[in-house]
Amino acid sequence: MLLFRSDRPHRWRTLASTLLIFLLAILSVPVLAKEKGRKKSSSPLPGTSPGEQSLTNIPLPVGHEAKGLVLPDFDADGHLRAKFEAGTARRIDDEHVGFQSLKITTYTLENTPDLMIEMTDSVLDLKTRVLASKERTTIKRADFNIAGDSVEFDTNTSTGRLIGNVKMVITDQSHFTGKPSE
Repeated sequence: MLLFRSDRPHRWRTLASTLLIFLLAILSVPVLAKEKGRKKSSSPLPGTSPGEQSLTNIPLPVGHEAKGLVLPDFDADGHLRAKFEAGTARRIDDEHVGFQSLKITTYTLENTPDLMIEMTDSVLDLKTRVLASKERTTIKRADFNIAGDSVEFDTNTSTGRLIGNVKMVITDQSHFTGKPSE
């Protein structure tokens, strides 16, 4: 009789394990069916998922406008290069997006803010990733402010060109003289 009692818990454990395996098998069938039917899509950039917003994957159909759009810009290694905050964004065609009241913050490799760029009206070419504006644009950094009548800004290299009536104010000369500012 003692042998029967010690055998009984073993049977319950075996039965419980079998039921658990059976339930897991039943529950995993719909998940596996979804996985097989799902198409693999490539990410626009390494480090970003297909559903994530970025400069190469703007979720805006042609002719539509979005208010308060915020877009991250990642490099090939997945590091945040810049953040675009648009008052309004409008998809002009498959290759161009227009922005109004655009504020761009660029970041260093250490992920600290570097430049602040403010544009009232601009257009981004999605193929070249060059942002252009014919309106007065201001660029600020900790040691200077610069403004010009028009600008072309390459988002790949974070370099730009200001044209017409350019005014620069240097607020920290220690980078140029080697002396700490007073």
